[in-house]
Amino acid sequence: MNDIKALRDRLQEILPAFSIREEEPLAKHTSFRIGGNAQLMVFPRTSQELSAVLQAAKEFNIVVKILGAGTNVLAPDEGVSGLVICLRETFMGLRLLDGNIVEAMAGMSLAQTAMFAARNGLSGMECLHGIPGTVGGGVYMNAGAYGGEIKDIALRTEFMSLDGKTQWFEGQAQELGYRKSVFQGLQGVIVRTQFQLQKGEESEIRAKIRELNEKRRASQPLEMPSAGSTFKRPTGYFAGTLIDEAGLKGLSVGGAQVSEKHAGFIVNKGGATAKDVLALIELVQQRVYENSGVHLEPEVRLWGRE
Repeated sequence: MNDIKALRDRLQEILPAFSIREEEPLAKHTSFRIGGNAQLMVFPRTSQELSAVLQAAKEFNIVVKILGAGTNVLAPDEGVSGLVICLRETFMGLRLLDGNIVEAMAGMSLAQTAMFAARNGLSGMECLHGIPGTVGGGVYMNAGAYGGEIKDIALRTEFMSLDGKTQWFEGQAQELGYRKSVFQGLQGVIVRTQFQLQKGEESEIRAKIRELNEKRRASQPLEMPSAGSTFKRPTGYFAGTLIDEAGLKGLSVGGAQVSEKHAGFIVNKGGATAKDVLALIELVQQRVYENSGVHLEPEVRLWGRE
C-alpha cells in the first residue's frame, strides 16, 4: 500500500467524508482557473482537524501544500502530487477582542474580515477589502493596496508547524515586509491573525471601502480570470508602467494575455494553460529588461517552481 493511500485511509478516520477529495481539479480552486488535479485535497474546519491532518501527512512522509482562495497561485497543468490543504470557506471564524482587536481565522476572506471590522466601527482594513484572498494568504504575502498593507495592523499570528504544534508570532517577529513574511521560510500553516484597529464611524469606513473598490474596478481587469498583480513592484518603478512602456499591453501566448486594461496583470482570456502563463511571464521579463534594464520578479506563486 503506497503512502498516499495510507494517508487517505487515515484521513477518513479524522475528517468527515465531504472534507476529503481525490484528484480534485485545482482549476476550480484558483482565480486563474488553471491547473491540473491535486492527488488529494482536504478541507479541515478546525485547528484540531488541521493538526491531525498535518501529523498524519508527516507520519506518511507526504508533501503538503497550503491553499487559501488561490488568488495568487499558478497551479501546474500536470497537477500536484501529495496533499493540498484548502482553508478557504472552511477554516472560518471572526471574533472581536478587547482593545479594538479583530481575530480572524486563516480561511476568512479579507473582504469578510474588513466588513466585520466596519460593522463594529473599526478602521484600518478598508484597503484590504477589495483584495480577493484569505487572511492566511494575505498575511503570508503581506498583502496591501492603496497605501496600506497587512503589516500596518497585524498584531500577532498563530502558526502551526508540520508536527501539529502552534506558536504565536508577535509584532516584528512576523517579519512583514513588501510581499514577504517570516512564514514564507517556515513549513506549516497560518492558523489565525489578530489585527489591531482604530475606532471610527461605520458610515465613513463603508464609504472608504466603496471608494477604493470603485477605483479598483475602474483600473483593473476584475472581469477576467487572473492572479492579481503578476509582478512585484521594482524599487523606484511600477511594474505595470514598465510593461506598458515596453509596448506589451495585449501581448498573448496561447490563452494568456497581458491585460489591455492594466499591464501589470496577466489574464486568462480563455483556455490558458500554466505553460502559456509561464511563457508570457518570461517574455514580459525579457522585453522589459531589454527596454528598461529592470528585472521583474513574479509576485504570483508559481507552484512547481518554488
